[in-house]
Amino acid sequence: MDEKDRFDKGLAVRRAVLGDAHVDRSLAGRDGFSGEFQDFITRYAWGEIWTRPGLERKTRSFLVLAITASLGRWEEFRLHCRASFSNGVTTDDIKEVILQIAVYAGVPAANTAMKEAKEVFAELGIKT
Repeated sequence: MDEKDRFDKGLAVRRAVLGDAHVDRSLAGRDGFSGEFQDFITRYAWGEIWTRPGLERKTRSFLVLAITASLGRWEEFRLHCRASFSNGVTTDDIKEVILQIAVYAGVPAANTAMKEAKEVFAELGIKT
């Protein structure tokens, strides 16, 4: 697969997972400073990793939620919490991921993840 194919396939997956509105905003914000980065993450993260057949998208969402929460990357956690529903993730699934985080990454990370997830649910009109 060449660079253009990776970009095109990555862009399709990125749109399917994150939604057109988010991707359009990200791409519209490209400039001389950030344009190469946007192209890179579309090709590499979305076109190389998210398109691999080894894990289904739901599992990839679980991993991204766990990793971003464990690292305290709350903006990305919220983005992927919101996006995970497009991959078949449920609020109960997210609760289970957060419980795993509590054991393996610590209660403070899980406590913040719980707060952030509940805020995302409220923004989306999801009752728990």
